[in-house]
Amino acid sequence: MGALVDWRVRTSRTLKVVDAFVILWAVAGAYVVRFGFEAGQDQSSHETKYLFFSIIIAVAWWLMLGAWNSRHSRVLGAGPDEYKRVTAASLWLFGLIAIVSYVLRIDTARGYVGIALPVGLFGLLVARWLLRQHLNVNRAKGESMSRLMLIGGPGAISHLSASLERAKNAGYMPVAAYSPGTADRGGWHRDSGLPVLGGSTEVSSILAAIHECEADAVAVSAGVQLHPQTLRQLGWELATQNVGLIMAPALTDIAGPRIHTQQVAGLPLIHVTTPTLEGGQRVAKRLFDICVSGILILLVSPLMAILALMVRLDSEGPALFKQERVGIEGKHFKMLKFRSMIVDAELRLEGLSEKNEGHGVLFKMKNDPRVTRVGQILRKYSLDELPQLINIFSGHMSLVGPRPPLPREVEAYEQDVRRRLLVKPGLTGLWQVSGRSNLSWQDSVRLDLYYVENWSLAGDLVIILKTVRAVFRSTGAY
Repeated sequence: MGALVDWRVRTSRTLKVVDAFVILWAVAGAYVVRFGFEAGQDQSSHETKYLFFSIIIAVAWWLMLGAWNSRHSRVLGAGPDEYKRVTAASLWLFGLIAIVSYVLRIDTARGYVGIALPVGLFGLLVARWLLRQHLNVNRAKGESMSRLMLIGGPGAISHLSASLERAKNAGYMPVAAYSPGTADRGGWHRDSGLPVLGGSTEVSSILAAIHECEADAVAVSAGVQLHPQTLRQLGWELATQNVGLIMAPALTDIAGPRIHTQQVAGLPLIHVTTPTLEGGQRVAKRLFDICVSGILILLVSPLMAILALMVRLDSEGPALFKQERVGIEGKHFKMLKFRSMIVDAELRLEGLSEKNEGHGVLFKMKNDPRVTRVGQILRKYSLDELPQLINIFSGHMSLVGPRPPLPREVEAYEQDVRRRLLVKPGLTGLWQVSGRSNLSWQDSVRLDLYYVENWSLAGDLVIILKTVRAVFRSTGAY
C-alpha cells in the first residue's frame, strides 16, 4: 500500500510547487507591469511598499489554496470540484483584500490587482488541467489509484464495480468485495471478478478484510445488511486508521446539482430534485441556441458554399440531404446535412442490413460502399452536419442534446428510452464527446438519458468545448 499512498503525497507536493510558481509568476508580472517602467527616486518608497504587499499576497494566495483543500487527492483527476475550489480560494482572497482596503482606506493600485488576479487564476487553472491530464494517463494504466473495498449486496457490488471501471479517471480501483449477511468467503464475485473476503456483520471481520486487501478506502453500497450502529462504529474505526469511508447510494446517473442533503434527527437525508426544462431555463437555452447558431451560420457560410460545390462536383445529386427525424415530444422534422452518400443510398440499405456494425436499433458500417469520396472527408470531421445550424436556428434542434433519431428507431424504443424525446435533439451531445459511433447502444442511451435528467447551461458549454476536441481527433466518426 506504500506505493499507492506515495502518489497522493507526491501529487500534493507537486501541486504545492506548481501553485507557488504560478502565483509568484502572476504577482511578479503584475508588479513589473505596474511599476517596472516608472523611473525616479520619488517612486522608490511606493514601489518598496508594493514589493512587501506582493510578498504578502503571494503567501496568502498559496495558503488559501491549501485552506480550501484544492490539493486534496479526493478532488484530483475528475469532476469540476478542483477547479471550483481554486477559483473560490482566489476570489475570496482578492475580495478580502478589496474589503480591507476599503475599510482601512488603504490605497491599493487597481491596475496591479486587475493584472495579478486574472493572470494568476488562469495560470492556476491551466496548471491544474495539465497535471490532471498526466494523472489521467497514469490512471488509465492502473497507476495513481486508491484501492477500494466494496461492501454491499451482490447486485450493488456489480453495478458499482462496473461504474468505477468506466470512470478510471476518478482514481478508484476496486480490489475486493465484502457481502455482510452472507456466507461467502474465499470465492470470487460472479460479475465483477473481485475476491469476496467475507460476509460477517462484525466490525472486526470487516476491518480484517480491509487489512487483508490493503484498501485505502471502503465503499458501502446499496443492499448492505449492516445495522446503522454498526456502520457508525465502522466509521469511527476507519477514521482512526486513516481509511476513507464512501457511501454509495442506489442513485444512477444523478448529477450533483440535483442532490441536496438535509440533517434530520442525526440522519443525512438525500433529496433528489425533479429534472425540469421549463420557464427561464427553456428560454435561456433557446436564446443561447439562436445567438450561437446565428453567429456560426454567418461565419461558416463561405465554407458551407465551398463544401456544397464539392459535393455537387463529386457525385450526382443535390448538395443537401433532407431526412425525416424525430424531435422533441415525438414531432417529426426534416434534418439537413451535406449529402455524403450516393443518391439512392436509402434504397440500398436493406441489402446491407446483414453487414450492420452498429448496436441496438442503429445502423453503422465503417466501410459503407454508399459513402462518396468527399463524403468520407465530411464525415471524418463532422462537416456534413454544418447545415443543421439552420435546424437549430429555426427551432427544430438545439446545439446540445440527444442524437436526433430516425422514425424507425423510435418505433423500436423501449419505454424508458422514450425519455430522450423530452428535450430537443442536438447537433452535439454527450454521445458525441464520448466515442460517437464506437459507443454501444446501451451506452448511447445511458448518456442521452443522463443529459435529459441533468441538463444545465454550464454543462452545455462544457460539451461544446469537448466537441471541438472530439471532432479534430475524429475518433469514432464513420
